Amino acid sequence: MLLRLMILLCMSASSGLAQQANSALLQRYSQEGEKALAEQRYDEAAKAYEKMRELAPKTAEVYARLGLIYYQQGRFEKAALALQQAIKLKPTLPNTDVLLAMSLSELGQYQEALPALQKGFKRVTDPALKRASGLQLQRAYTGLRQDDKAVEIALELTRLYPKDPEVLYHAGRLFANYAYLSTVKMAEVAPDSLWLHLASGEAYESQGRLDVAIREYKEVLSLQPNRPGVHYRIGRALLALAKQSTDDKVSEPEALKEFEEELRLDQTNANAAYEAGEIHRKSARFDRAAELFSQAVKYYPDFVEALVALGRTLLSLGKAEQSLAPLGKAVALDAANEVAWFQLAQAQRALGNVAGQQKALAELQRLRELKRQAEINFLTRQEVTKQSLDSKPPQE
Repeated sequence: MLLRLMILLCMSASSGLAQQANSALLQRYSQEGEKALAEQRYDEAAKAYEKMRELAPKTAEVYARLGLIYYQQGRFEKAALALQQAIKLKPTLPNTDVLLAMSLSELGQYQEALPALQKGFKRVTDPALKRASGLQLQRAYTGLRQDDKAVEIALELTRLYPKDPEVLYHAGRLFANYAYLSTVKMAEVAPDSLWLHLASGEAYESQGRLDVAIREYKEVLSLQPNRPGVHYRIGRALLALAKQSTDDKVSEPEALKEFEEELRLDQTNANAAYEAGEIHRKSARFDRAAELFSQAVKYYPDFVEALVALGRTLLSLGKAEQSLAPLGKAVALDAANEVAWFQLAQAQRALGNVAGQQKALAELQRLRELKRQAEINFLTRQEVTKQSLDSKPPQE
């Protein structure tokens, strides 16, 4: 990033110095400074350019380069002063105003930094400088509590740099904070609204506080009994409670009622149909389970889990031939689905198709071996030192 910024700033260390007195000494310090910069020895680079500043106190490029070095060192106050002097001496120095604004942002002077950051983020085309100025612009908007604008910049940065961990980290923090602030504001302006209860329920559910989440969802239903999606959320929370219980069937009957009520309100809710179908399938009520899985696949044709569940339920009903279609589609959509391949092998076995059964089992074995090898590789990477080539041959 440092070297690219230097190129973008278009500063030649010796630019404008040829006619200066002590030009040979200036040239020497310039070479020393450039070499130190290339090797990221910033303290030495700073000393060289500080000597150049003493010899050529009216050369804008020297101040600009010093500002860049100070910025890389994290000495933002000194960077801002140097860059301000560079702009005063030569206002046309490209992108120096952007770097100055970035320094001011680091100092918390967001209002002063904002105009140049806004212009810079729009006009800069180089990815490195655009990224850096965008992150600082996002920071400035956040510092000025202009959260909606900060979110807009974060969305643009994640679009431009979708695999950049720093961009994703700051965006994630910003989005989480924005969501929190929105909820706080909602609590202030509409403390008894169904929206606040719905948001609270979702928050408690994500935290694993399922009893509280269920209470919040029931508050939503007390305000709007036919609200779509809420019975499904209650059902899911009840299933999660059942998994936490020593008796894993404690909450399942209640969950089933919620899923069925959801389907009464919205028959297109494939998730509710699937979850209800699973409860029936595990209780060996295969006919009803098949109906529900078929309903889920009807409204969500590429629902892999529902396709697998439908296939295995048809197998349980002795309908091996009919099970081939959903299971075949499941492995086509998700070729790494081990359950789908196993069920497909069972279907082929029931039909007496030995070749088909062996093919499915071979694929299942291949997937399991890949998974086992991945686990071994992960443990090896975590627990032992990797082998590497010796820099020198071993001594005899």
